[in-house]
Amino acid sequence: MTEGLRLYDELIAVHTIMRRSTALVVDALQALIDGRPVRVATLVKLIDWQAAFVHHHHESEDELFWPVLRERFPEVVAQLDALSVEHDKLDGALEQLSAEAAGLRGAPAGPASQGAAAGRREQGASTSPGASAGQGPQATAAALLPAALEVRDVLAGHLDTEEPILRELFPDVPADEIIALRKAIVAGAPKAGPEWVLGLLENPTRAQGYDIMMANFPPPVRWLRPILLRSYAKARRSLAVD
Repeated sequence: MTEGLRLYDELIAVHTIMRRSTALVVDALQALIDGRPVRVATLVKLIDWQAAFVHHHHESEDELFWPVLRERFPEVVAQLDALSVEHDKLDGALEQLSAEAAGLRGAPAGPASQGAAAGRREQGASTSPGASAGQGPQATAAALLPAALEVRDVLAGHLDTEEPILRELFPDVPADEIIALRKAIVAGAPKAGPEWVLGLLENPTRAQGYDIMMANFPPPVRWLRPILLRSYAKARRSLAVD
């Protein structure tokens, strides 16, 4: 396998983490709306981590990948520019979702009442765009759900467009440039939330590019993998999505 294809597989692994993260947020919000015992502190933490993780990935593409590809493949400059515009829109949507999710902070973490949730939906409170933690966690979650659904679906469409372009280009990038790119990306990778990274990389199945990505993790992350996966499993259980 060429270095270009190896890096492409790593990219798919990162994209898989993002796809699964946005889907998990949607599922957790729906669980909260349905009155399941979601730990809102964990949900808010996931939403915040997700915004930072996706932003870093987009920043890496815009600042590291795209300059190399623009110089070597001028015929795709317009496509890369369009992808960067989508990056900005997605990052803004994720940051907004994270800001609005702050309304869940301080909300009761215990099981919610199914009857209360139904009452709020009948009264229209659950769909109010201005829902806040003061209206209860279910109403706030219901107000957040449309934005989370949009982020999930727009991100999926963006990645569906981006991946075939990169699959076509990466094999033609010289190995030394690919290796330099990988080193720069690894050096600048965020250190927060390794349990989310590893868990989403493996759950429900190991993502394409898993072995390549694991090999590039710092040794402590690989050593701590069992502990981090247990932490992820605990966090996932607290979201009441399974």
